[in-house]
Amino acid sequence: MTRTSPGLKAASVTALLIGVGFLLGFGRDLLLARTYGADSGTDAFLVAWMVPETAAPLLIEGAMAFLMVPLFSRAAELGDDVRHLISATLPHMSVALTALSVATAVGAPWLVDLLAPGIADAELAVRCMRFTSVTILMFGLAGYASAALRAHHVFGPPATVTVAYNLGIVACVGCFHDLGVSAAAVGVAIGGVGMVLIQAPAFVRRLGLPRRPTSTMLLPLGAFFPVAAFTLERQGQVFVERFVGSSLVEGSISHLNYAQKIAQVPMMLSLVVATVSFPHLVRAIAAGDGTAAWRRLTDDLLAAAAIVLLATAVLVVCAPDIVRVLLQHGAFTDADTAATADIMRLYSLGLLGQAVVGVVCRVYFCGSRPSWYPAMAMVAGLAATIALAIPSSEAAGIAAANAAGITLTAVILLAGLRGSAIGMPVREIARPAARLLLAAAVAAATGWGTRSVLEGLLPSAAALVLAAIAMAAAFCAVTALTGTKEFHRMIRMRGRS
Repeated sequence: MTRTSPGLKAASVTALLIGVGFLLGFGRDLLLARTYGADSGTDAFLVAWMVPETAAPLLIEGAMAFLMVPLFSRAAELGDDVRHLISATLPHMSVALTALSVATAVGAPWLVDLLAPGIADAELAVRCMRFTSVTILMFGLAGYASAALRAHHVFGPPATVTVAYNLGIVACVGCFHDLGVSAAAVGVAIGGVGMVLIQAPAFVRRLGLPRRPTSTMLLPLGAFFPVAAFTLERQGQVFVERFVGSSLVEGSISHLNYAQKIAQVPMMLSLVVATVSFPHLVRAIAAGDGTAAWRRLTDDLLAAAAIVLLATAVLVVCAPDIVRVLLQHGAFTDADTAATADIMRLYSLGLLGQAVVGVVCRVYFCGSRPSWYPAMAMVAGLAATIALAIPSSEAAGIAAANAAGITLTAVILLAGLRGSAIGMPVREIARPAARLLLAAAVAAATGWGTRSVLEGLLPSAAALVLAAIAMAAAFCAVTALTGTKEFHRMIRMRGRS
């Protein structure tokens, strides 16, 4: 009888829990649309939601992980008492995060006016932001606990944090929806507390309670700032959306948010590929094996591109059907569906850029010292987004600016690979990428034809499924006929991962 290795079991459980959290998050967004629709109230909540949206990539993963995982790992390898490290860092970090949470709550009126000066219901946005300000402290504690546990090869509890977070929001909306979107803001705060509580037993059991602080450790902020800058700048595209959208008709911010949430699903799926292979990429770069690193990155880019290009074709062709099936229930109207579908089509044009940025930035951050190059590339992309979005008088124009900005960032990051640790010649991926673009174009044409034939004959859900199947079949047929060599190599590499 074959026994499952502990590493494989841990990876499987982690992937399952992350998948459950992702599905709950998507269900959360559908519930918000069904319960509250798209109006001035949901716009106000989404302005307040910018606090946890910004804190999450900084404090749960991203910069917090790059900062704390190496510290805990080195302490474990040296056999040091980890409680000394915890006592030297956690209390001081908690004080700083608490101060930032309080400052956000107190300064909520000023922040709302700064982030969304044209918001229709500023008072509601302020009230919601005061609830969501709690997540700065809670996300920081959750990220700290996750880093400590993962460094000690405990993966289950950290993988449950998104489950706890989304359950808090869903439960509050379901039980207290009569309170309006304030219930969702309360759910965000409760979900943040749940992220800490769900990890606390494993943290105490594995690492023990922190001792009374006797010293303060200077954290290696040199490794934190490049990642933090890149993360904040990438989140800056959302700031631009909410800032410009606050001056448009009521519901514009909500339409942008719903369209983005749907369009982001395939991008997130594409990044799972890179997440799984990230340790292999790190080892290859650390060993100075540029050839292995280049092959790994090429395979990741091709796999991610295949997923998002097929998804882009489906989203562009079937946007109205997708929005109607997923969102047009309860308070979500026909007009909301039409507006969201138009925005989603433009958002989807930036999916390839989003995937490329997500895959390629890892090369710059897994060296001995994180590079500032991704942050500088993101500055250029954000500047393009601002320049194109501010003159816009419609939400669709903001979505188009978002797609253009992230695509520019992707191009700059790819160009910088020549001087990176792997010295990747970008032209090597040009030919397979062109084949994938051709496959996506053929899939889109197939989808338009299928949808025109089925329109009016079948319910939206059935027509959507059949059109998607036809497009996937066309995409796979073209890639099989034109890119067999690259895809067979990619599959073999995945099998060895």
